[in-house]
Amino acid sequence: MSTQQIEYAIGIDVGGTKIAGGVVHGESGQLVLRQTIATRAERGGETVLADCVDLIDELYRAATEQQLPVSGVGIGLCELVDAAGNITDAYNFDWRDLPVRERCSQRVPARLETDVRAAAHAEARYGAGRDYAHFAYVTVGTGISSTLVLNGRPWVGARGNALVLASAPLTTTCPHCGQSVSTILEEYASGPALVRRYNEQATTQVDSGQALFVAVNAGDEIAADIVQSAGAALGVSVAFLCNVIDPEAVIVGGGLGLAGGLYWESFVESTRRHIYAEDTRQLPILPAALGVDAGIIGAAATALQSRIDTKTAPANGQS
Repeated sequence: MSTQQIEYAIGIDVGGTKIAGGVVHGESGQLVLRQTIATRAERGGETVLADCVDLIDELYRAATEQQLPVSGVGIGLCELVDAAGNITDAYNFDWRDLPVRERCSQRVPARLETDVRAAAHAEARYGAGRDYAHFAYVTVGTGISSTLVLNGRPWVGARGNALVLASAPLTTTCPHCGQSVSTILEEYASGPALVRRYNEQATTQVDSGQALFVAVNAGDEIAADIVQSAGAALGVSVAFLCNVIDPEAVIVGGGLGLAGGLYWESFVESTRRHIYAEDTRQLPILPAALGVDAGIIGAAATALQSRIDTKTAPANGQS
C-alpha cells in the first residue's frame, strides 16, 4: 500500500522592513526552515526582487538537502494584489511592471498574495480560525488591515482591495466649536502612531512600541492614556466591521495586535461596547495562534492551495 507524500512549500513574507522566508510542512503548517533579510526598500523594486529570488533559491536548496519535497512558492507582500495575482500599488516599493511571478518561479511555481490575506489563510488552515467557517482577521502593527475569511478562504473582493480597514479618515465636527477632525485610524492606533503620539506629549522619548509598553508597565500615565485610547479607537472600527459582516469570531494578529496588556484590554472592551446586536457582542475575540510567522506560513499555504485548486479545476472549462 502506498502512502501519500507530504508536500512542503516555501513562504516569503515581504514587508517594508524585512523579508522573512521559510519552508513549511503542508499538513501541519510547521515552519521547518527560516531565514530573514532586510528589505531596504529604498534601493528600488528590482533590487528587492533580486533578493527575494536569491532567498527562494537558498531555501529551495536547503530543503533539497534535507529531502523536503517543495512543490510551490507563496509570496505575501505589503501591497495590494488582485484576484489574478497582479500587484496594483507601490506603497513600499514598485513591482507593478516587473515579472515577479516568473522570476520567483524558476524552481517551482510561485503565487502572489497580499500579506494580510496570506496571514488570514494561515490562521484559517492551521491556527485560531480552524473552528470557524467565517471570521474577521485583523492585523495590527506598522499598519492596520483586515480581511473576511469565508469557508477557510480569504475574501478578495471585486478588485482585491477588501482589506483597507484603517486608511480612511474618521471625520467628525464638534457641535460646540465647529472644528472638524479627520483622524485616520492607522495614524492613531498603529505601532508607529503610538510612538509619535507619545513623543509629542512626553518629556522623554521612546523609539519603539516595546519601549512604550515598558513605560506603561512602569506607571507612565501619558503612555497608558495613549495605549488605552488607541485600543479603544481600534475597537470602534472592528465593531463597525462586526456590525456589517457579522463574523463568527474576530482573530487579531500583528506585532501590536499580539502585544496583550492594556492595548488588548481596551480594544476588546471597546469592540464589544460598540457592537449593536446583543447576541453578536459576546463573539470570540482571539489572538492569532501563529504569531509573527503567520505571514510566512500563510504565503506557503497560499501556494499549496493554488496547487489544490489547479488539480481540482474542471477540464476544458466544464463544471
